[in-house]
Amino acid sequence: MSRCAEDLASGENEEGSNGINLMEFSDEILLHILSYVPCTDLVLNVRKTCRKLATLCLDKSLTHTVLLQKDYKVNKDKVKQLMRDIGKEIYQLNMAGCYWLPSSTTDHVTRCKNLVKLNLSGCRITSLRLSKMLSTLQHLRSLAIDVNPGFDASQLSSECKATLSRVSELKQTLYTPSYGVVPCCTSLEKLLLYFEILDRSREGFMLSGQLMVGESNVPHYQNLRVFYARLAPGYVNQEVVRLYLAVLSDRTPENLHAFLISAPGSFAETGATKNLLDSMARNVRLDALQLPKAWLNGSGLLQHLKFNNPFYFSFSRCTLSGGHLIQRVINGGKDLKSLTSLNLSGCVHCLAPESLFRRAEDDIDSSILESLVVSCCNLRHLNLSAAHHHSSESIGNHLCQLLSRLKHLLSLALPVCSITDVAVSMEKPPTQPNAVPQTFGKKTRVGVQTYPRTLTDQACQKLESSVFWMLMRSLRCLETLEIIGSSFSSAMPRNEPAIRNSLPPCVRAQSVGDSEVAAISQLTYLQSLTLAQLPNIVTGSGLVSIGLQCQHLRTLSLANLGMMGKMVYMSALMDMLKHCKCLRDLRLEQPYFSAGSQFFQALSHCSSLQRLCIVSRSGTLQSDAVMSFMANCLEVIMCHMFMGESLTVCRNLQQSIVRRCGSTEGFSSWKRTNVGRAPWFRLLGCAGSQYLCRLK
Repeated sequence: MSRCAEDLASGENEEGSNGINLMEFSDEILLHILSYVPCTDLVLNVRKTCRKLATLCLDKSLTHTVLLQKDYKVNKDKVKQLMRDIGKEIYQLNMAGCYWLPSSTTDHVTRCKNLVKLNLSGCRITSLRLSKMLSTLQHLRSLAIDVNPGFDASQLSSECKATLSRVSELKQTLYTPSYGVVPCCTSLEKLLLYFEILDRSREGFMLSGQLMVGESNVPHYQNLRVFYARLAPGYVNQEVVRLYLAVLSDRTPENLHAFLISAPGSFAETGATKNLLDSMARNVRLDALQLPKAWLNGSGLLQHLKFNNPFYFSFSRCTLSGGHLIQRVINGGKDLKSLTSLNLSGCVHCLAPESLFRRAEDDIDSSILESLVVSCCNLRHLNLSAAHHHSSESIGNHLCQLLSRLKHLLSLALPVCSITDVAVSMEKPPTQPNAVPQTFGKKTRVGVQTYPRTLTDQACQKLESSVFWMLMRSLRCLETLEIIGSSFSSAMPRNEPAIRNSLPPCVRAQSVGDSEVAAISQLTYLQSLTLAQLPNIVTGSGLVSIGLQCQHLRTLSLANLGMMGKMVYMSALMDMLKHCKCLRDLRLEQPYFSAGSQFFQALSHCSSLQRLCIVSRSGTLQSDAVMSFMANCLEVIMCHMFMGESLTVCRNLQQSIVRRCGSTEGFSSWKRTNVGRAPWFRLLGCAGSQYLCRLK
């Protein structure tokens, strides 16, 4: 039984200091409390405590939707019992990512006769099992599955195909070239495709993106309203998605209102895709648009596309100038109040009137940004990262001052150089007596770093007058914030090739340091924070302020802070972690990182931590400290470390954790750990995925 379930169950017998019994609350209040308890605990444990809870735990509001995703304590027997007790009451079932459950677990889903929405992404399921299961789910309208090598659509029964013909929403992740179940879904309105096909098989053979003859004319898109495709790197994924698009190019659905394709790197436009885009420009009015940069750069497509009430635009990495943005997208400020999400990541010229003859480090045109803010006043998600957005010296026209008008923002991504005060950035940053040199040459001896617990009155006044401080003060409802250096490149990127040496930080970014980080502590509701390539971090005192004030923080990603020769903010980081009780995901990328006993002792205070990833060239770790940390933090289910330790050390550590996982009851909730040594050019022991991804 989970901790919250135990507390709830004991409420019947225990009275607080005021003599109030939990069972004396009204049913409405108790139902609200029970909604925070996992469904498996409600049905299998809590309802057995008393008659009142036995009735409430089976309320339709609690059994209508069952979420098993990330419920790492659930097993096959619990799923079987759950389906037996409330299977007929379940209308939505989410088992996404339950990789530890055997494939036979899905056989029990057949008890959910009234199921309308089913998510099996990440679950192992064969064609025959899928056919048997779907044959009994006649009310199913939404489905999410994986298509793995060996999938055979010919094994699907007529009853299964009848169920699929009524499905209107399909999410399909492809690990092999195939149409999957798309040809059987004749009533599709929403199609989400994720292409994760490797270019080579496990045996090393090159794969082909060609599909079986006779399948290419089967998909039915006549009712399609939403088409979304996300591609992993590789030419095979591009070949397969073109076959999916070929049917769309022949006849574009009249009701199509969202067309989004996310493709890393270069994805060349072909004659078929050009015909598709031309047809869309003539026949449909879109509400959401995202295209590969090669399809937009140099074309007049945006000038001809028609939009209805757009809510999502993504022009990531496109050569879109500010003039085109205002004229073709914002349409002079008309009808853009509906736009809630705008991605201009990597659009280096999007805030300049023309891209011709303009250097990336030139000042932005504040009038373009002002038009954007006025026209799109209801924006909730804005990404301006991976570009140099330098404000001019004009009073009141700083980027931070203009963005402060967007009161509805929930997520924001900015380059480091955009948040600095112009007057300060023009001055040479002060030289710190104990600062570490930026190069990797001879090091200066550095003693134990100290940092101020409180700011002086003069420092507070100077800090509160900065434009970034005022921006944070005006966006109190912000939940996701990313401050990333314009030239930052991760050592382990998801969709880009890894490089050894990244470009140096922008000159204006040199003045961004601890005081700017401290300003983030004003975001009381902050849940996700990413800081990368802030060169002027000296003590990390701002991190302590964030730990104290941002009590809802769940995701934290720090990369290349301060001078690169030494991690000088370790003391402040450890102090910060002691206050992060809700932190679930932590990713650290820093050369020369020393993961010792003090660090893991501080990390043990993060009682909710589930995922840890450390990427450190020439970094070190203490095996005993890792073992102690894993024993104390029972919620951790993923631990990736790419350090400079020897392969022998890493193998011994991994074996020790696996042995203890199987023999110690305290590790029963811990499922999987991959510890790998990562010399700069090689990955050992894990796939190297980035678990805390930036906005796409």
